[in-house]
Amino acid sequence: MRLEEASEQGSVLYRGTQEVIPTEELQAKLGLGRPLRVKAGFDPTAPDLHLGHTLLLNKLRQFQELGHEIFLLIGDFTAMIGDPTGKSVTRKPLGREEILENSKTYENQVYRILDPEKTRVVFNSQWLSTLRLEDLVRLAAQYTVARILERDDFQKRYTSRQPIGIHEFLYPLIQGYDSVALKADVELGGTDQKFNLLVGREIQKAYGQPQQVIITLPILEGLDGVQKMSKSLGNYIGITDPSEEMFGKLMSISDDLMWRYLELLGLEDVNTLSRWRREVDEGLNPREIKVRLAKGVVSRFHGAKAAEQADQDFVIRFRQGILPEELPEIRLQVSEQGIAIANVLRDSGLATSTSEAMRLITQGAVRIDGERVVDKRITLQIGSYVFQVGKRHAAKVELHK
Repeated sequence: MRLEEASEQGSVLYRGTQEVIPTEELQAKLGLGRPLRVKAGFDPTAPDLHLGHTLLLNKLRQFQELGHEIFLLIGDFTAMIGDPTGKSVTRKPLGREEILENSKTYENQVYRILDPEKTRVVFNSQWLSTLRLEDLVRLAAQYTVARILERDDFQKRYTSRQPIGIHEFLYPLIQGYDSVALKADVELGGTDQKFNLLVGREIQKAYGQPQQVIITLPILEGLDGVQKMSKSLGNYIGITDPSEEMFGKLMSISDDLMWRYLELLGLEDVNTLSRWRREVDEGLNPREIKVRLAKGVVSRFHGAKAAEQADQDFVIRFRQGILPEELPEIRLQVSEQGIAIANVLRDSGLATSTSEAMRLITQGAVRIDGERVVDKRITLQIGSYVFQVGKRHAAKVELHK
């Protein structure tokens, strides 16, 4: 590969990443004159992929389009251990049948983004299940307990006297061995996977292989705007969600989170997003941008026709919410950090207290812009919202500085 071509590829691949470690090695590997072996792993701990997973898949697709060899690694073996990343307690191991069932859905869903003709789907049980005890001892000898305890979540659990299973120490080592088995040149992961990815570099070195370059990508927050998108937390948008459900969930997020989604999901280029921000600064209702986001995401997974229909259905559902022609308008001053939804309901008079607001949300009686609110912890950012509480109370609430 010519130097100019390697540089062009680098500029594409760096875009949207959090870190590239070491930065200079990626450029060197791109100049090797051969397709790079690029790996990303997914443990099938839940049956569906969500928008958070697509950040990695989109980057893999970029590597594909540039002619590199993509390995989508399904951690059917490591799922039996459970990734301890970010966990305060030992994870319950999954059963073999559940893992296999989840693996099948992963394998089918990734092709909504990746080119099936250019994707090698591999299962780490292919090599890990054949390791002998002496192989495992050799692997464990490559890292010290002190180094493992440098990991933030292990350190917190150790100092707070929370149990840590010995098998949990093995997880980053086994993930690193996956890179040895695949002879990976590059491994992708979320920022929360940085420790595991760095261990992979050390394990490759111990086994006499060139070390992989690490590319980390940002973590996409869930619908609550706080926690990492996760099926277990219920704050996710599945890539197989029905088009109208996907559209409605996206219309329920805060304005600040809307910009974050637009940036990380890569639906539009930087210039377009800058123009849209200017439009909002000049008076455009952020809801119009949110509609563009929702239609863009639905189009990606269901097609443009389904996106248009979802938009129309949303408007119809919104109008059939038994809303008066003229809504009372309420202005509330909030800080830049936003305001809890229960406080909005209380301060706008739509609920008599925060406890009543919490109860109304639990009962499913609260809607924002036509979508039912399911999370009592939502923080609303500066913007304009239409609230419905039951069938009789509604108001347009504008949150401003």
